[in-house]
Amino acid sequence: MTFRLLLVDDHQMFREALHLLLERNPRLEIVGESGDGNEALALARTLLPDIVCMDIDLPGINGIEITRRLRAERPHVRIIALSIFADRGYISDMLSAGALAYVTKAAASSELLRAIEAVCYNRTYLCPDATQAIRDVLGDRNKLATGKLGGRETEVLRLVASGLTSGQIAEKLGIAQSTVEVHRRNIMRKLRIDSAVGLTHYAIRHRLIPSV
Repeated sequence: MTFRLLLVDDHQMFREALHLLLERNPRLEIVGESGDGNEALALARTLLPDIVCMDIDLPGINGIEITRRLRAERPHVRIIALSIFADRGYISDMLSAGALAYVTKAAASSELLRAIEAVCYNRTYLCPDATQAIRDVLGDRNKLATGKLGGRETEVLRLVASGLTSGQIAEKLGIAQSTVEVHRRNIMRKLRIDSAVGLTHYAIRHRLIPSV
């Protein structure tokens, strides 16, 4: 399967470097580029990319707002945030807006390739700098965060966030699929999260699973 990709960054030299890096990947088709927020939103609506590599600090509409709008219009589009900032505020804002991955521009190019590979499978990815920024803040909050969940619910949350289906979780835990669905509903209700992607973001933020 080939994934259509849109590059959004206001630095042309960086954008060109990304193009050279990614055009060698046979699974990717680069369908467009933009350095402006308003233009990027229009292109995304016209070109319908599967993946958008999204800078945050853009002229016009910023990358956080573009991500929020695109995800509302096309929930299946995969957004990879690109930023010079390894700041928990930016990371949290992008993940909350619907981004699946966050890669800092100081990271090695291999980090972006890993992020693309992850989002192709609808998995979340944070580069090491972003992961560390979140860990520095969270500290021991993991215990507090999961305190509202039972032991089995926490186990199901980890498996859901790792990308397993309800059937696979049922088989792994030796329980009925209907029981897994009950746990999922209870987890979402308790955490006030309404999607598997949201559960993945939560699990990573609270160090229940690794970012890769």
